[in-house]
Amino acid sequence: MGGGDLPRIDSKPTHPHAVTELCDEGTDLYASALSAGRISRAEAEEAPCLLEFALLHPDPDDPNWLRPVPPSVALAQRLHPLEREILDRRRLSNELTESFEPFMAISALHPAPTHAITVLEGSNRINAALNLATAECHTEVLTIQPGGGRREHILSQALERDRPLIDRGVSMRTLYQHTVRHSQGTMAYVDRMASGKIEIRTLEELIERLIICDQTVAFIPARDDQQVALELRHPGLVTYLVKVFEQLWRRATPLNEQVSYEPTPVGITGLQRTIAKLLVEGHVDEAIARRLGMNVRTCRAHIAKLANTLGSGSRAQLGFLIAHSGILDEEH
Repeated sequence: MGGGDLPRIDSKPTHPHAVTELCDEGTDLYASALSAGRISRAEAEEAPCLLEFALLHPDPDDPNWLRPVPPSVALAQRLHPLEREILDRRRLSNELTESFEPFMAISALHPAPTHAITVLEGSNRINAALNLATAECHTEVLTIQPGGGRREHILSQALERDRPLIDRGVSMRTLYQHTVRHSQGTMAYVDRMASGKIEIRTLEELIERLIICDQTVAFIPARDDQQVALELRHPGLVTYLVKVFEQLWRRATPLNEQVSYEPTPVGITGLQRTIAKLLVEGHVDEAIARRLGMNVRTCRAHIAKLANTLGSGSRAQLGFLIAHSGILDEEH
């Protein structure tokens, strides 16, 4: 094919941006091309976006030059799919209205009570309900997030949902477990949100996940695998959960302060004392790790240090030594 001697233009823009945010170079060159009727390919190299957005096309008479596409044509090319999408959505809106109109008439005659409890099944429906509730939130969001550091995709979802809240001036109070203080991902999320009205505190142990918006709607898990949640709108239930949150909040330590543990016998840390208490209560390693927001390996390492400190040679003996060591006495 011909054209082997055409000057090479790199199709990848050196300064990518949207067509609605045309760069200074692109703006000046497009205006110049419209005024002069054409510009050289060499000049266009300063703004490869003009070719990418089809605002310039090759001059049919001279391959070394480019001609501008009239702005009315370029605008029409971009408006057409948007207008078609608007028409499609308007048509869908009308169809939905017509489909539900018979039921609306029935509902008007027999008003249904407000759903105090809604069961949400599946992560898509849970996230959709959360997104709607946060979009309608105007005052404050309260959250309890048990467990350790969050996985990256979870933090990305949270950032996408929470950033608009901060931008609207909604305040947020969040309770994490102490273990997030060692999570780089979670701390990076906290830094990204630091410009808003946010308060974060941590506790050693927390109840299950909880989200409350404007003290009117609350979300709690209904199954351990996080695939079923309850959306609560009963004023009494939501008020009760707010009180639970406030009680935990008063006991928690602000993220920017050092965690202080109650005095413990020599060689036993506050965290190990908590683990010892859970061991005596009969919890297995996995359950203890989950309650304290750490992985099982870390939990077992603490149990091993506890056993070594108390001189235990077996798991059964460890429980006996804990119970008779005095480390769980109230004065500690």
